[in-house]
Amino acid sequence: MLQVQDHSLRPLTTAHLAQTMSLLALSNLELRQRVLAEISSNPALEMLEERVCPSCHRKLGGTAPCPVCSAPQAEDNLIVFLSPRESSHTASSVSMDNTPADQEPAAPEDLALHILGQIAGELEPSERHLAAYILSSLDEDGFLMDPPALIARATHASLSDVEHVLSIIRHAEPPGLASAGPRQALLAQLDLLDEGDPLVPIARRMLEECFAELGRREFEKIAQTLGVSQARARQAAELIHTKLNPYPSRAFWGSGRQTASADPNVYHNPDIQISNTPNANGSLVVEIFSAMSGWLRVNPLFREALPQGEAEQGDEWSRHLERASLFVKCLQQRNNTMRRLMRSLVGRQREFILHGDRHLRPITRASLAAEIGVHESTVSRAVAHKSVALPDGRIIPLHRFFDRSLSVRDRIKQIVEDEGRPLTDDQIAARLRRDGVRVARRTVAKYRAVEGILPARLRHVRRGAAATA
Repeated sequence: MLQVQDHSLRPLTTAHLAQTMSLLALSNLELRQRVLAEISSNPALEMLEERVCPSCHRKLGGTAPCPVCSAPQAEDNLIVFLSPRESSHTASSVSMDNTPADQEPAAPEDLALHILGQIAGELEPSERHLAAYILSSLDEDGFLMDPPALIARATHASLSDVEHVLSIIRHAEPPGLASAGPRQALLAQLDLLDEGDPLVPIARRMLEECFAELGRREFEKIAQTLGVSQARARQAAELIHTKLNPYPSRAFWGSGRQTASADPNVYHNPDIQISNTPNANGSLVVEIFSAMSGWLRVNPLFREALPQGEAEQGDEWSRHLERASLFVKCLQQRNNTMRRLMRSLVGRQREFILHGDRHLRPITRASLAAEIGVHESTVSRAVAHKSVALPDGRIIPLHRFFDRSLSVRDRIKQIVEDEGRPLTDDQIAARLRRDGVRVARRTVAKYRAVEGILPARLRHVRRGAAATA
């Protein structure tokens, strides 16, 4: 008897789990599309306009959250609740309406769209698709991955048209994009500097004729090659260091932690908002936005009409009803999992949320899964494709809460800022070890590159030029 019951429940349980996991992996924007698709294909589902709490279905008035579900549940200075508000309506407003306007989340714009908006007036209509193709071919540093001849062949454009569009892109803001490498990017940026500056021609020749020597700081050899004094060569190198950027896309993305390939929807519409309460107890409020405003439920009239249908029609209606009930249950399970996950995650990373990258605790998805009693893959799905707006106005991907390198990268930045003379990667690794952070030299080099910090030999250029001046 029990064995038969187990077999009969297994298909429903499997379908419930599979659908819950698929919904859990969606961002709010993706989930909205999924809900709309279900409503359009299933007459047993309906969306009511009235505002109700997603957790307890208590009717709500105005814009305030549920007074019961948004109340503190424990002595942990943490309020986590499901909000009936849509994230797309709250990107410029915040939970509890307590964050100042100057701290509203600011989402980064997609780099390709940023460039296309600038150069649209300079392009012929026939060149616009070519510009879009080129911008989509850039790597994370802003360099062109394919040679112009290959782009011409792929787009059925002439080589002269490709070169023309490339020139326009390279002189947009940030300048130097779509170059073949750092030297070409620096030369493109030099085109925008005042040619009346006597250092500009020297800097140009230095990049064209002595690029390798510049990297090795061989100013005596550079001066001999260019026929200028060492002091002049150092001044030109200082101009290159302070006014040009060998990795052009990093001028747009700041630290380089975000890339042009990131999904802009993730950052424009955060799935979760973390804010401070206006009272003095220091509570954090975590508002998990809904994919859609309103109340998704199984239509009770459809359920009442089921016994009145004919046999063949009744079977179809039963399938609609079963699918609708399963979808609503899976959506509730997704919301419940997100609430439990955010309570645990924010509780662990409170210092990071309030005080920045240096305070990020190294945690894993497995440890968090064990704490809330789910499988590690469930946490991975819950974190994927979602973003969170922090109290300081930043909107970051949720997976950054698990980025174990973030604290180390912040320490490396601080060490470089405070160094009296440029330190090698080995020396930086040694200093980190003295602070109890054990990383290899190769790891330091990788993190330094991520942060856009030049190697020690190139950082010497600025010190040397300043000392000479």
